[in-house]
Amino acid sequence: MKAVVLPRYGGIQDLESTDVPEPPHGPNEVLIALKATSVNPVDWKVGAGYLDSFLPGEFPLIPGWDAAGTIVETGSAVTGCRVGDDVLGYVRRPVVKWGTYAEYTVAEPGMIAPKPDVVDWETAAALPLVGLTALQSLDAVRVKQGDTVLVHAAAGGVGSVAVQIAKARGARVIGTASTSNHDYLLSLGVEPVEYGNGLLERLRGLAPDGIDSALDAVGRGEVDLSIEAGADPGRVVSIADPAVREKGGKYVFVEPNADDLRTLTDLIEAKRLTVPVTATFPLDRAAEAWEASQTGRTRGKIVLTIA
Repeated sequence: MKAVVLPRYGGIQDLESTDVPEPPHGPNEVLIALKATSVNPVDWKVGAGYLDSFLPGEFPLIPGWDAAGTIVETGSAVTGCRVGDDVLGYVRRPVVKWGTYAEYTVAEPGMIAPKPDVVDWETAAALPLVGLTALQSLDAVRVKQGDTVLVHAAAGGVGSVAVQIAKARGARVIGTASTSNHDYLLSLGVEPVEYGNGLLERLRGLAPDGIDSALDAVGRGEVDLSIEAGADPGRVVSIADPAVREKGGKYVFVEPNADDLRTLTDLIEAKRLTVPVTATFPLDRAAEAWEASQTGRTRGKIVLTIA
C-alpha cells in the first residue's frame, strides 16, 4: 500500500511517501480502506520523538490517528461491523507504527463508529481526535447548561469544536482568539476576546462574577489565568499542560471511544456541530500539510485525502 512514513524520529524533511506492506490484523480487528485522514500537531510531535516516553515509535513509522474510510475485512471475532460499512475513528495504539497516513489502517471496533451519510469524507477525517478531545475535556469539568465557559485558542481545531459542544449544552462561551478570528467565533455564538497582554482584565469585564470552567489548549499560563478569572481549579482542564493536576485541575489526553464518536456524529446530524476544514492536501504532500500545521496559525483542521 501507499503510505507516508518516517524511517527514524525526525521532522518534515524526513517524511517519505513509499510502498509498505498492509498492516497486520487479528481476529478482533477490522481493515479499513482509507478515504481521508487529518493532520494534528500531535502527529509531528510524535514523529519528532517528543512523546516517546509513553507513546514509543516503531520504524518505519506511519503517522496519524484520524481515520475515515470503508471496512474491507473483518476479523473472525468482530461483531457489530461489516464489510462495506463506512466508518470514522480515532485509531491509537500503545506503540506508534501503523498510523493513518496510508491507504489502509487497522482498528478495533471500540475505536470507530458509523459515518453518517450527511458527513463527507473530509469532515469525517477531521472530526475524531479533535472532537473526542473537546468532548472528553468538557465532560472532565462537567460543563452544563448555565455555565460560563472559557475556551482558550477557541478558533483552533479542538477549540472550535469545544465551543460548539458547550453551546449545545446551553453554556455561555467566551473564547480567546486573535482579532482576525473574532467574526468566526461570533458566527458560532461565542463571545470572542483577544488573547495577550490585558486578557485577565478583558475577561473580568466580560464576566465580572467570574467564569465557571475553562479549557486550556495552549499551555502557556492559561491555567493560572483561568483560575484568576474565577474558575474553581477543579473545573479547569488542560490538554497542553500536565502541571494543571498540581493545581487541582484536570489533564486530558484523548482516548478512543466509539460511544463518544456517536455523540459527536449525532450533534453533526442535528446541525449543532460543524468541523471546519481549512486546507486539504493529497497524501503524498503530507510534508506541506505538516508545514502548514506547524505555523500554529491555522483555523480548524488540515485534511489529507487518499485516492
